[in-house]
Amino acid sequence: MIEVFPQFASGGFFEKGEILLKVDPLDYELALSRWKAQVAQAKLRLAQEEEEASIAQEEWKRLGKKEQANPLVLREPQLAEAKASLDGAQASLKQAELDLQRTKIRAPFDGRVRTKKVDLGQYISPGTALATVYAVDYAEVRLPVPDNEMGYLDCCLDYRSKNPATLNIDVTLKANYAGRDYRWSGKIVRVEGEIDPLSHMITLVARVEDPYGRDQRSDRPPLAVGLFVEAEIKGKLVRDVVVIPRSALRGTESVLEIDDENKLHFRTVDVLRKDSETVVISSGLEPGERICISQLEAVVEGMKVRVLNEDESNASSSSAGY
Repeated sequence: MIEVFPQFASGGFFEKGEILLKVDPLDYELALSRWKAQVAQAKLRLAQEEEEASIAQEEWKRLGKKEQANPLVLREPQLAEAKASLDGAQASLKQAELDLQRTKIRAPFDGRVRTKKVDLGQYISPGTALATVYAVDYAEVRLPVPDNEMGYLDCCLDYRSKNPATLNIDVTLKANYAGRDYRWSGKIVRVEGEIDPLSHMITLVARVEDPYGRDQRSDRPPLAVGLFVEAEIKGKLVRDVVVIPRSALRGTESVLEIDDENKLHFRTVDVLRKDSETVVISSGLEPGERICISQLEAVVEGMKVRVLNEDESNASSSSAGY
């Protein structure tokens, strides 16, 4: 390697088409000259064979024979071999020109150097890894999601049920950098093609455009490779549901309803979703009904309770005690 440009360094940014480094071109220039000579020789030989084939055809006509002439007599195989030799020499010449062009290593896209693996004066051979680079026009983040959470998102693994390029589910990425919290907006663009057999996770891929803020002025740090983030994914919109505190749920699918006489009754409900703080009920509760959210040690069907702050109670929650 005879020259390394400043942008070819770990963390360096580069633009598409920029030269990153140069390899000694001498061997490739010599190879190019040799193949130019081979092409010239092949062209000369083809011209000679074409002339000799033309002469052979004229001589055969002058003999006046009715039978078809042998291809060897008309020099057809020799002519075909000369044409093939020229085609081969021209192909090798193009390859030599391409090899010479490749002695100048150019950036294939706008990006950044992640790892530099070679340096000035180092001998490199074809196939040697020079660096690890990545594009900076957008960033993709892999987001593992439990398979039982996929029902809340507008995407699935069905064959051809969704065009991966048109998922467009909103996602917000959050991270703490240098003691401050930052956010980046993106889209879920595709779902990876398998479920992890150990964790039962399905991986969604979120894309954030312009993660380094090249097209806008911002004090926000870049969404750099290796930064740990948390994601908020926009789920499905559901209507006519009731949200209650997690403490109001008894067991897995029951709540305690308080009737007009302040008596408790077990009520089975359909749980759509639950987390550490709230439970979303899709059916089983009606507007205006009261439920108990206090942690009671022993509950008996029809047990009477005293309702606290009754004037402030609403359709979704109420405090109760003995």
